[in-house]
Amino acid sequence: MNYKKTDIERYFKSPDKNLRCVLIFGSNEGMIADLSKKFVLSVVENIDDAFLVSTLQMDEVEKDVSLLFSEYNAASLMGGRRVVIIKDVNNNLTKPLKELFENTSSDSLLVMTSSTLNTKSSLVSYVKDASFGALISCYDDRQEDILSYVRNFFIAQNITISSDAFALLCHRLSADRKASNGELEKLITYIGSKKNITLEDVQKSVSDTSGSSFEDVCYFAATGDTQSALKAYDFLLNEGEEPVQILRQVTYHFIKLLECVAKMEKGDSADSAALSVRPPLMFFRKPDFIMQLKIWKKKAIFDVLALLYKAELDCKTTGYPAPEIASYTLMQISGAAKKLKMA
Repeated sequence: MNYKKTDIERYFKSPDKNLRCVLIFGSNEGMIADLSKKFVLSVVENIDDAFLVSTLQMDEVEKDVSLLFSEYNAASLMGGRRVVIIKDVNNNLTKPLKELFENTSSDSLLVMTSSTLNTKSSLVSYVKDASFGALISCYDDRQEDILSYVRNFFIAQNITISSDAFALLCHRLSADRKASNGELEKLITYIGSKKNITLEDVQKSVSDTSGSSFEDVCYFAATGDTQSALKAYDFLLNEGEEPVQILRQVTYHFIKLLECVAKMEKGDSADSAALSVRPPLMFFRKPDFIMQLKIWKKKAIFDVLALLYKAELDCKTTGYPAPEIASYTLMQISGAAKKLKMA
């Protein structure tokens, strides 16, 4: 079955012994490595225990499929449930896997990882439909994913972090869990035996690996910085993001502005309205967001939303140049912001 975040959290709190296989796939290799380790440790105490953990590469299984059957069905010499890990799996494992689970009573847990499979892969479909399987997709962390991951990381380390240091750290981390883990390890090494992280600790030890983000495009466009907005947009395109997805993020941003403007019309201050945004604004975003609340009135926001909806529709029309449409739309929005700031 398809495991969502809540299913994963529930499993780690109370591991289900009826779960027989886990397939973790996607482009976020750091997240894949992190989750696969946690699933192994949900069954055994030591991931390096050779009696209870066996690790195979997919090319080994392709050369000799009997390895899959022998390792999965092997009984532990020391007792206890075993784990079999297969890395870099592909669709050639689908048929052997069906045969394995049709003809075994072993309670071993099979943990499979891949950065090449997609939602249309036969192996993905098989695990998704299996009542005894867990399918987990791992793609680039969203901002809320980074916040949650970093918070839990420090809880596990029994380390506290000031709110401004936490905000800056989350901003500097990238959507790639592997890169983020590297920066967190640098930070832990830097603070040594300290148990509280300050803003200065983050500033001195953590590199800004975030690159340009969806937020950058939104904020630059909504504040009238055309050049920076287009630069951030081009960065995202080069990273493989789709123009439609970028436009949707800008749409979500203006919807947040609209909700806050509506609260201000009922008597809330710009500060109070900004505090109501969920997830909460990063401290370094708040001044720009409040400034946007002051220049963007309700009618202008509705005009931008209509422009964005039309642009998204045009991007989805066959033969239309989506990258250019999205780029021109961002120029129109930032141009409007410039005029509003001068008004």
